[in-house]
Amino acid sequence: MYQRNIVSELQSAIADTPAVLLNGARQTGKSTLAQEFARSNTIPYVTLDDATQLAAASSDAQGFLAGLGDRAVIDEVQKAPGLFPAIKMSVDRDRRPGRYLLTGSANVLLLPQISESLAGRMELITLLPLSQGELHGRRERFLDGVFEESLPALQPVEDMDLKAAVLAGAYPEVLQRPAGKRRDAWFAAYITALLQRDVRDLANIEGLTDMPRLLSLLAARVGSLLNMSELSRSSGIPNSTLKRYLSLLQATFLFQPISAWASNRGKRLIKSPKIHLIDSGLTVHLSGVTRQSLVRDPVFFGHLLENFVVNELRKQKGWSDKRVELHHYRTTTGREVDLLLENAAGLLVGVEVKASTTVVRKDFSGIDALAEDTGRKFVRGIVLYTGNEAVSFTGNYLALPVSAIWRMTG
Repeated sequence: MYQRNIVSELQSAIADTPAVLLNGARQTGKSTLAQEFARSNTIPYVTLDDATQLAAASSDAQGFLAGLGDRAVIDEVQKAPGLFPAIKMSVDRDRRPGRYLLTGSANVLLLPQISESLAGRMELITLLPLSQGELHGRRERFLDGVFEESLPALQPVEDMDLKAAVLAGAYPEVLQRPAGKRRDAWFAAYITALLQRDVRDLANIEGLTDMPRLLSLLAARVGSLLNMSELSRSSGIPNSTLKRYLSLLQATFLFQPISAWASNRGKRLIKSPKIHLIDSGLTVHLSGVTRQSLVRDPVFFGHLLENFVVNELRKQKGWSDKRVELHHYRTTTGREVDLLLENAAGLLVGVEVKASTTVVRKDFSGIDALAEDTGRKFVRGIVLYTGNEAVSFTGNYLALPVSAIWRMTG
């Protein structure tokens, strides 16, 4: 079993907070962590994937909680929204830390009727698919390191097929299967089950058959700006319905857009988010590409690589010492930066992703615009590329191998 870097954050939350919700997409390892916590603390564990338990929780939430005692682990809690007010009442009566560890396959921050029930009483921790650091037994600190005056040293490079890693993605169960048909079969079953269970749990919608096609269209546009009108035309889904579908896909963690960064200096910036999905392997499956087809279409591999990098950094947010937000930057004149990292102090690091073994000065042109726009807030610009060497350019610009994301530890 892989050691998850989020565990220390989870343990800290349980130590001082009455209710902790571990959420994230299905099959990322939430139940494994929840079951281990229940075993090690000798407390009840129930899953609402069990129809009998779900029926009991839905029909009499307070009675269901009372039957579990003072402490419990409840898996897939979003299936019974009525439990949240009952947990709130229980926590208000007894605010001892670590009373409830909940897991859910829906982002409650996007579900006001649930999140409002436990405001101030519940800490939210998100578990995403495995990070490359977790696969290599490392706790990455790229998000912390890039804001330091001197970058931390990189751990020695390991033999790794980067393209294979991008194509595979990072769902734990997928990595146990050989590349090709067996992984495709897993992804197909995963999408079907998620749409049939989690999406239906969140909303009774017609046209569930539109969802796989919509996901495929999003996968084909990964790394691009979200254009609702164009996506509506291509999918044949009315704009108002499309917004609802995208919200559901976001609530179930499949669709993970990156917001545009907003400047207060009057510069005209594009406000549209960029399309990203939760996992590069899932994106590969949905778009139907193969290793061979990427040779003929290297541009799309660049989009996949950007999606891969975005997801690696999103995972690191879970255990980063600094609070770092991910944005993209694009001016109305077309100068852009793939990723803009902003820490709590408002300092900024620009990151470009390039699917090439070489980097030249003009690859920093978007970062030039960012530096001009942000002045003293700008810390440095980085181009992540598929070569192996760290190369310094003039000023605070440097090229780093993509592997620096998980080789920067400490």
